[in-house]
Order: sequence, then structure tokens, then C-alpha cells
Amino acid sequence: MLARLKTLTLLGIEAKPVDVEVDISPAAMPKTILVGLPDTAVKESTHRVERAIVNSGFTRPHDRIVINLAPGDLPKQAASFDLPVALGVLSGSGQLAPDRLEQYAIVGELALEGHTRRIKGALSIAIEAVKCGITGLVVPRENAEEAAVVDDLEVIPVDSLAQAVAFFASEIDIAPQPSRVDELFDEFSVYDLDFADVRGQEMAKRAMTLAAAGAHNLLMIGPPGSGKTMLAKRMPTILPQLTAAESIETTRIYSALGQLPSGQPLLAKRPFRSPHHTISDAGLVGGGSPPAPGEISKAHNGILFLDELPEFNRKTLEVMRQPLEDGVVTISRALSSSQFPSDFMLIAAANPCPCGYRSDPRRSCNCTPPQIERYVGKISGPLLDRVDMHIEVPAVPFDELSSQSADGTSSQQMRQDVERARQVQAVRFDAKASRYNAQMTSPEVRKHCALTSACQTMLRSSVEEMGLSARAHDKILRVARTIADVDGSDCIREEHLAEAIGYRSLDRDFWV
Repeated sequence: MLARLKTLTLLGIEAKPVDVEVDISPAAMPKTILVGLPDTAVKESTHRVERAIVNSGFTRPHDRIVINLAPGDLPKQAASFDLPVALGVLSGSGQLAPDRLEQYAIVGELALEGHTRRIKGALSIAIEAVKCGITGLVVPRENAEEAAVVDDLEVIPVDSLAQAVAFFASEIDIAPQPSRVDELFDEFSVYDLDFADVRGQEMAKRAMTLAAAGAHNLLMIGPPGSGKTMLAKRMPTILPQLTAAESIETTRIYSALGQLPSGQPLLAKRPFRSPHHTISDAGLVGGGSPPAPGEISKAHNGILFLDELPEFNRKTLEVMRQPLEDGVVTISRALSSSQFPSDFMLIAAANPCPCGYRSDPRRSCNCTPPQIERYVGKISGPLLDRVDMHIEVPAVPFDELSSQSADGTSSQQMRQDVERARQVQAVRFDAKASRYNAQMTSPEVRKHCALTSACQTMLRSSVEEMGLSARAHDKILRVARTIADVDGSDCIREEHLAEAIGYRSLDRDFWV
């Protein structure tokens, strides 16, 4: 007897539909054959399924069982085929009527006693199920809230194989999992950090506000203990709240990797990733076999913070150049390629020299010029060109650290400026690929960053004096446009352009 069920498999962060076909025929010796490009985890599922069937009170067929996972040329990975294969075996052996099976797609891993276990990528599977016209999805209970985030899909949570059989046999009714998107945002979108905790550094806070307003990449240079890391960790608190679409985009990456926080089926805060400087190329941009997302994809719609930037391997940093420009990273292999989103803001921090005190007036620097050159030489010019703003973060004076007066600018105050500027950009780039000033194309730069003759003269002299590239020239204009938006100005004035040029002055001071 032949049984056919619908399921889905994960490929990178995307899900693909798969048909599970189970054929059971008489044979002298019981044998189970699994075909359809299964990996090791899928091949081993036959043993789990057999014991789960018996331990759930059903009879394992003593016949020849052929299980086909179609299409045959699509690699099948992970253990999410356990539940559909078990139901297919029971249906093919006449222990379960197949009528209701056609209405649902089924995913889930099984324990030996028949209980279901959490799988990876439930959100991507739910999204693809809707695209394929599937109206119902049966998942382990631990994945139900995650899958229920997707609209127009009836998500049925099951705790065990026996419960799934009872549901498909119409012996019990299981209420679909309700969607709690609004509740999840209210519960998980609160930040514990605040810029008010940072004493002093008001100039750095101004630069952080501008970077957040236009989605500009930012490099901070200063001695140890000046507050660079403290500032970077608070950057997500001034960014606008994730939209539902952005949240799903980001959540599906963590879901596919099995790294969603326990009890949190949806990410409501912008991700903040801070990898160690010993990270490999594949760990940063993605890779492996099969290809998996790296840190830049985990930072999608959020912040990637690279502390101690010159300590990173130069080759590792260089692989970020293309994703910084395109917002996606493509991992190519001989037979296929995978594309992962990587639209993030880069925040980097660096010391001005190996000892860190080159720019600190309170302590002397003992680094020799060759040491400093080797240290800063780890950061290439093309990579620095892709960083819109460079700022110096000096050490905070004792009086400001010990002051009992009111705190400095808070995250709420900074977020108001950011949201006002982003509303201007939303109108400016309505229905266009660019969403923020940092993403403006060259024609958009010429259209929205027109300069007066006085501003033209100022920019020309700065570019010639500092030896800036064409990319740096355009980035100055984009930052100037953001400064004007924050100040509520329709045009770029001289003070806006002068401030934007100031955020490139470290090109000359540190990296020559």
C-alpha cells in the first residue's frame, strides 16, 4: 500500500516542499529503504521511527518498506522528517486512514518513546507552506508559537506521535495555535540599557544619533576605557522598533540555526552581534557544508560591532566589503549557491596604536612608528572607505565621571531625533529600493544632495586636501543629508557639510 504526505525541508534559511512517499509490500525479510538524497541524520531516522511506532502502541510492519523523499535531487537534512515518515508508515500499513493527511504538511522530530522534539527553521517552513498554498501545518508543540507568527496558516501543535495519529484519525480535535505577535513585541521589545548611563561623550552621542538616523557605518577611535564599547552596546536603543516584516526576516535566520532564545519565538529587539577578533571567515560571513549564515547575517536589521578592529585578521575583514555594499552575502559552492541577507549597521572600535594611548594627553605612548604602521595597516583603505563616519572618543575627565548632576542625553531623546529623520527619509524614498540616506545610489545623491556654490567650494578643497576617494566624496554628501534631516532642513547648509567633512578627518590624522 502506498501513502503520500507533504512536508518541507530546510536549505540554508529557505524551506523547500518535499513529498514523503511510503510503499509497503510483502517480503521474506523485513527491510526499510530510504531514498531521496538523505543526509546521515535523515538516514538514522528510520531507527528512531521504528522504535517510536512500537513504543507509541502501534505495530511495526514486518514487510519491505521503501520511503522516497521527492524531489530526488534535493538534499534532505535534519531530523524533521521523523513525524511525517512515521505517519506515512502507519498509513501505508493500514493503521491510519489517509484522508485527513492530504490537508496538512507535517514536520517534527521524534524521541524513541514517541514524543515530539523541537526542530530548526519552523518559521521558514511556515512561510514556505503559505507560498505553496498549504493551509495547515502540524508541528511539535515547542515550535507552534514560532510557526503561528505567519498569517493565513493553521498551525496544529502536537506532543507525540500518538496524539498526531489521533488527530488525523479524527478521534480528537486540536485547537490551532493562536498568533501572539503584538503580545510578543510588548513583552520582548524593552531594553535594559540607556545612553543616559554614559557620562560625558556628548559629541560621540551626537555622532551615534546621526549614524542611526541615516543607517551610516561608524568607526570610533580612542584610548582604552573611553567608553567605545559602552556606546556601541546602546546603539540599538535609539533605532526605531523592528517592524513585523523586519522581525520575521531576522527571526528566520536564528530559527534556521536553532539559536532562538528559549521561550522567545519572535525577535522583537534589533540584534546586536559582537564577534571576537579570532573569528574565522566562515564564522563572520557564513559558510560551511551545507552553507550556514554567519555573524553579518545574524546582525541583519541590527548592529554588527567589531571591537578592537585592527586585531581582526585582515583577510577576514576584507570578505565583508561586498556585503557592506550589497546588503546580501552569497556563498557559492560547485553545485549550488546560497544567499543570506546581511543588511546591518557596522559599528567598529579601535585603539589609535598597539598600547592604546597615542592620543591620550594623560599617558605617554611608547609605540614606535613601525609598530603603529603595522597596527593600523591591518585595516585596508577600501574597507575604511565603506565606513561613513570616523570619530575620536577621548578619555572622560574625572570631574564628569564623578559628577552627581543629571545624567547626559538619554536614549529616548536621541531616538526622537532618529525617528524624525527616518520619517523624512521614508517620504523621500517612498517605494524605492533605498530606505535610508546611507543606501542612496549615485543618481539619488545628485538629486537629494544638491550643494550651493559655497558648499561646493568647501567640499572641493576638503577632498583635494585630504585625498579622499569618489566613494568617500559621496559618503560625505550622504552624511550631510542626514545632518540636515536631523536638523529639519530641506537643503544642505554649510554647517551641515562642515560637520560631515569633520567625520572624515581621521582619514588624514590616523590612517596615513
